[in-house]
Amino acid sequence: MDSGFRVIRETRLDPHFPLSRRELGEIGASILDALDLIGHSVTLKLVDDAEIARLNKGFLGCTGPTNILSFPADDAAEAPEEGSEDVYLGELALSVDALSREAALYGQSPLGHMARLIAHGTLHLAGYDHGDEMYDLTDAAVDRVLLEFS
Repeated sequence: MDSGFRVIRETRLDPHFPLSRRELGEIGASILDALDLIGHSVTLKLVDDAEIARLNKGFLGCTGPTNILSFPADDAAEAPEEGSEDVYLGELALSVDALSREAALYGQSPLGHMARLIAHGTLHLAGYDHGDEMYDLTDAAVDRVLLEFS
């Protein structure tokens, strides 16, 4: 079954966070479900700090690395898989370096922090801006992932 969540690994993963593409895809699908975005698809690229800093500078004009960036799809023609009936929301770039660093800094599990970043980025792809509704939806998605995958 297609999860609607495609994972592309462009860097090595932290050994404290040994998840396969399949497992990350399942977590992403759970997040889409928790956010009531079934029938939508997202591409997640796992990158390092150097690549996310390059993207941050190139697309947002900001210097240095960040944790996650959202790139909404311009139109349905950008769907990653031919014949897919899902509505393609766009692409997320997640720095695995920032994920590891921030999880330790904030005292969160890598799984919980990753779920928070992916849910937050996915909500931006779906058109949400920061605010109470976005934060509540993010928290619900994190709770769901921790319940299902911890």
